[in-house]
Amino acid sequence: MTDFRPSRFQILPLIIKNLLIINGLVWLAQITFHSSYGEWINDTFALHSFQSSLFKPHQLITYMFMHDDRGFAHLFTNMFALWMFGSTLENYWGPKKFLTFYLLCGIGAALAHLGVLYYENAGLINELDAFKKNPELPNFIGLYNKYGLQNYDPIPEFVRQWNNNPSSYNPGQAVTFFREYTDIRFSGTTVGASGSVFGILAAFGYTFPNSLIYLYFFFPMKAKWFVIIYAAIELFAGIQNSAGDNVAHFAHLGGAVVGLLLVYIWNKADRRNFY
Repeated sequence: MTDFRPSRFQILPLIIKNLLIINGLVWLAQITFHSSYGEWINDTFALHSFQSSLFKPHQLITYMFMHDDRGFAHLFTNMFALWMFGSTLENYWGPKKFLTFYLLCGIGAALAHLGVLYYENAGLINELDAFKKNPELPNFIGLYNKYGLQNYDPIPEFVRQWNNNPSSYNPGQAVTFFREYTDIRFSGTTVGASGSVFGILAAFGYTFPNSLIYLYFFFPMKAKWFVIIYAAIELFAGIQNSAGDNVAHFAHLGGAVVGLLLVYIWNKADRRNFY
């Protein structure tokens, strides 16, 4: 067990304070300019799939300073957890090492999330390529049923026209519609500091395993068990991949894994200062 009793414990250390301010200001900017520049902000700074034409390398960093602008809960929960667990780590490590850790966990979370998306979409890309070569009606109907394309607005009208007149099926139109569907699949975005926060949570549980965390402020649980249970829940939810679940569970797990690896490496080197 790590015994940590700093002589100058700061309740709001330097990096934590600045991260809270930056994330808060970015969220306010998202709300303020939502109607006028919201789409541009999202296209430019939110994290996009590798397969999307909107993906840019800088998004691996900028996405972690953005949050859902439809409400306050996403920002609040991330910032509260950042302060709650990150303050102890920054006091223990110092500001430079903590900032390095925060950014690396966020980047690692993004790469994990994009890797899972790439794997999930690989089959779709291969099927689109095969369909382009042989865009016959039975192949289109198979893809239509497999991917639930009835939820994609232009396609039902296209199918209704074919039902009314079977000879009206147009292979070129079918390829276009299916390509548009894949573009929509790839256009989803990811925002939030959750990956970095999960890295912080994992590092806290590793460094201070027997510290008590009070769930809902009443129920005590050791940090190591809290991290293990939370990670198991995230893994289960990620594997389930339930419809309507807009949480990037594998980004959370990716951030946690990177956080554990960094702490393990730094502890093995037996030094608190990264530089």
